[in-house]
Amino acid sequence: MKPMILVALGGAAGAVGRYKLSGWVLHHSVSWKFPLGTFCVNVLGCLIAGILAGMIAKHDLFSPDTRLLLFTGLLGGFTTFSAFGLETLYLLKRSEHLLAGANVLFSILAAMMALWIGFELAGTGSRP
Repeated sequence: MKPMILVALGGAAGAVGRYKLSGWVLHHSVSWKFPLGTFCVNVLGCLIAGILAGMIAKHDLFSPDTRLLLFTGLLGGFTTFSAFGLETLYLLKRSEHLLAGANVLFSILAAMMALWIGFELAGTGSRP
């Protein structure tokens, strides 16, 4: 029961964070066709995951319960790759093929770069 409570608490906090951040970005990019809110949430989520994973790799930080809360709960509730897929599909259905391709390409490249930067910021160097 304890693991489910940790995931639920983290997931609730992550979902609220996603809602607030993506809403703020949407408010400031209303005229954009590109799904910038989801893009920003995914990249930030990957940056945070990279930093936390790098800290764990270097310093063996966080108990298993804390890792469950942070990764499965908080980041699982925060990142929005299901929304990413749906928004990309909608772009394709509207024949916005270039924007759909840009969303896929930039989301993946920026997320991978954010993960790498997170590991570097955590001081792990090339060690996974």
